[in-house]
Amino acid sequence: MNVRWRQIFAPIVLSLVLLITACAPQTSRYDQVQRETTQRGAAPAVAKQAEQGSTFNKIFPKSVKGYKGYEVVPTQEKKGFAEYKVKDKEGKTVAMLSISDTTSVPTAAAKYQNATESIAGYPTVEQGATTTGILVNGYQVKVLSRDASFTRTDRVAWLEKFDLKELAQLKPALAPTAATAPKLPSATPGGYYNNRPAQPAGLPSLTPQPAG
Repeated sequence: MNVRWRQIFAPIVLSLVLLITACAPQTSRYDQVQRETTQRGAAPAVAKQAEQGSTFNKIFPKSVKGYKGYEVVPTQEKKGFAEYKVKDKEGKTVAMLSISDTTSVPTAAAKYQNATESIAGYPTVEQGATTTGILVNGYQVKVLSRDASFTRTDRVAWLEKFDLKELAQLKPALAPTAATAPKLPSATPGGYYNNRPAQPAGLPSLTPQPAG
């Protein structure tokens, strides 16, 4: 008799277990990272107050004078981050452009505190041999070279063509670490600037130079 009852109830119990498992909320890899970092007392993977990535789209340069035929293509957008790639006339990706909200990663902003140079009035640091970044109102703007033909001179030229004034108007991601940017000069076909206005006292400014 007991055997018979076990045979009847075993499939029912198994079905209930499977049903409960299927209905349980699934934990994504992102949720797991969030939970683990929070438990350790660290900042969440993406801070709740981080700016929406879509807000940054209007900040990116659509083109830069002196780079005729180059195309700027969106590649990634998420909370606190947006990224575009730059393609040359042959369609080759030569650079990556990005804006990130450093609220989620305070250490990204901290490295600009000891900057000794500026671009368009904002502190700048080199990150390796292929990346140049600036910090605007707590938002990090970076240009990464993906091809040897896209030099540091090019990175500076493209950084200056982001709408930095618009970015500075956004709600500060962190306490601002730089003064308001001066009026941006116009670009010349050679990819560098002439007749730059005098820079205000403070950090020395980097000016793109013609290829030699």
